[in-house]
Amino acid sequence: MKATCWMGKRDVRVERVPDPQILSPHDAIVRITSTAICGSDLHLYNGFVPTMERGDILGHEFMGEIVETGREVKTLKVGDRVVVPFPIACGHCLSCESQLYSVCENSNPNAAMAEGLWGYSPSGIFGYSHLTGGYAGGQAEYARVPYADVGPLKVPDGMTDEQALFLSDIFPTGYMGAELCGIKPGDTIAVWGCGPVGQFAIRSAFLLGAERVIAIDRFAYRLRMAEQAGAEPLDYEDVHSVLEALREMTGGRGPDACIDAVGMEAHGLGYALDRAKQAMMLETDRPIALREAIQSCRNGGTVSIIGVYGGFVDKFPIGSLMNRSLTIKAGQAHVQRYMKPLLNLIREGKIDPTFVITHTLSLDDAPRGYEMFLNKRDECMKVVLKT
Repeated sequence: MKATCWMGKRDVRVERVPDPQILSPHDAIVRITSTAICGSDLHLYNGFVPTMERGDILGHEFMGEIVETGREVKTLKVGDRVVVPFPIACGHCLSCESQLYSVCENSNPNAAMAEGLWGYSPSGIFGYSHLTGGYAGGQAEYARVPYADVGPLKVPDGMTDEQALFLSDIFPTGYMGAELCGIKPGDTIAVWGCGPVGQFAIRSAFLLGAERVIAIDRFAYRLRMAEQAGAEPLDYEDVHSVLEALREMTGGRGPDACIDAVGMEAHGLGYALDRAKQAMMLETDRPIALREAIQSCRNGGTVSIIGVYGGFVDKFPIGSLMNRSLTIKAGQAHVQRYMKPLLNLIREGKIDPTFVITHTLSLDDAPRGYEMFLNKRDECMKVVLKT
């Protein structure tokens, strides 16, 4: 089959690789019809996530048709059309029983490796380094899906791939980011990062009852998309201080909650210093957006972190966090928890996820899609790949 393979920093290629096989009676094989390039994939592309190996198959947002099942798979059959969540979850451990699927205790075969960096291991993740299991990803013609009774969600007849695809990651991630804020009617929410996840966080905040959402970014086309959803745009390159701008916009109080939808490769005030520290191995991630979110949030507010971080950061404002009674909530999305409720929102017409798609390419064009997405060419917001 054809698959998008990581061959080194900023080097992805579509290669011929062996077809996946059933390895466990709980596995299924999916023939992929649509997949996508995620902002998280750019962290791999840029070389910021360790333990990638030459030839690793990328991609964790995908859907398609079941073509084979293991003998113990009970809920799926050949021919079912499914969307697959990016965290791999067993469904039976303490975490899964608590609906904390992205920290499943059984799905990462390389748990010891992850424990060395993070203390404990998260779940396995498709196409996202050997730290999270070394699983082949879904930017391919076929994929093996472990624990198939726990993950894939059947797609209703009449729903297009484009409507369902983002239930695999970015819609649940954005929604969870807003849900972690504990939004109450009248709240003001600030969102750092107006990429695909940030866009879904903005819309989800409104769905959950926020009165105002302030969208922070530097790209005009991304701010325009946020404004179309009702958000108030804030270009951080046009202000001396994001903190001061937010203070002015909120009557001196600050937002009730702040969402970091940027993560480890942030830009903004202090970029050069953080980039230098990365080069000297003094930190792995650039927490520019996170620092601003913590310092900008009102006293007693909540900071929600859904942008991906991989390791360690410098100058973390712990004093601001502790002395002002802030709450931090964070995590990879527990996608399986959200898929059905969000599917219902789509079916009820309360949100159309296709708004975020700007480019549809063939799988063969994946390298071009990565380069276009990274460099924001042609106002690229979201690339969908068709097999």
